[in-house]
Amino acid sequence: MDDVGSQLRAVRQAAGLSQRELAKRAGVTNSMISMIEKNKVSPSVGSLKKVLSGIPISLLDFFMTEEAEHPSAPVVYRRDEMQSIDAEDGILWKLVGNNFPNRKMAFMEERYPPGSDTGRELFEHEGEEAGLIISGKLELTIDGQDYVLEPGDGYYFETTRPHRFRNPFEETCVLVSALTPPKL
Repeated sequence: MDDVGSQLRAVRQAAGLSQRELAKRAGVTNSMISMIEKNKVSPSVGSLKKVLSGIPISLLDFFMTEEAEHPSAPVVYRRDEMQSIDAEDGILWKLVGNNFPNRKMAFMEERYPPGSDTGRELFEHEGEEAGLIISGKLELTIDGQDYVLEPGDGYYFETTRPHRFRNPFEETCVLVSALTPPKL
């Protein structure tokens, strides 16, 4: 999604919230909401999650297209049918089964280019997350402890533990992950 600001404005207005009320609920400044909606700043994943918690809406739902749910969901999702979600710093998530009705998990391919980071702040939410590194390296921070993961390494943790992902390395990291409930 190229226009995070317009999407945030639409979601906020659909929830019947003013910028001031959303800022108060999310624990951020009114100017931050305004600057995001005007596309003057590109929020980190952590910052956007914090803002969206005031609505409340998950990152996944925020970035979902308005495709209608199909009465019988497809079984196979081709490369060009997967929804791509571009986050800040060039992070890319490709969601498998983006229009699957009543999903219970998010299953994704993730790409973290060199220098990318989900944000300085550690974030937390209800659920579990697991992933497997396919190529490159990734730094995972859980409860303030850093772990460097390489190809073949995996992770699994309760997402109520504060966490962050970043790639301070010279090669793009590619991984597959699953998240329950399906909130990004």
